[in-house]
Amino acid sequence: MPRSRNLVASRRRRRKILNKAKGYWGRRKNVYTVAKNAVEKGMLYQYRDRKNRKRTFRRLWITRINAAARLNGTTYSNLIHGMKTNEMEINRKMLADIAVRDPETFSEIVKEASK
Repeated sequence: MPRSRNLVASRRRRRKILNKAKGYWGRRKNVYTVAKNAVEKGMLYQYRDRKNRKRTFRRLWITRINAAARLNGTTYSNLIHGMKTNEMEINRKMLADIAVRDPETFSEIVKEASK
């Protein structure tokens, strides 16, 4: 029985990897075995960093809220506690945006939370 190589499918599989490696430098873009390793590593970083981006942004929002809260005579911790006790439901992303773009509204939120 003749040997079947399935050339079309294997070429398509390799082409898919090489297309993902577009923009890489040197052999990483045009040598299949090197490109495959680079693409797999890149996809691992991509998966990991989707999670890390959420952490990074939360840290940024907390830093901004804390800085704005200290300008209004309180701390981040006291502000969040006051907001929870007064049942004010504004997430950190929106609170940080308000702190940066509209300081007057933020100071009103701080006054309301400290009651």
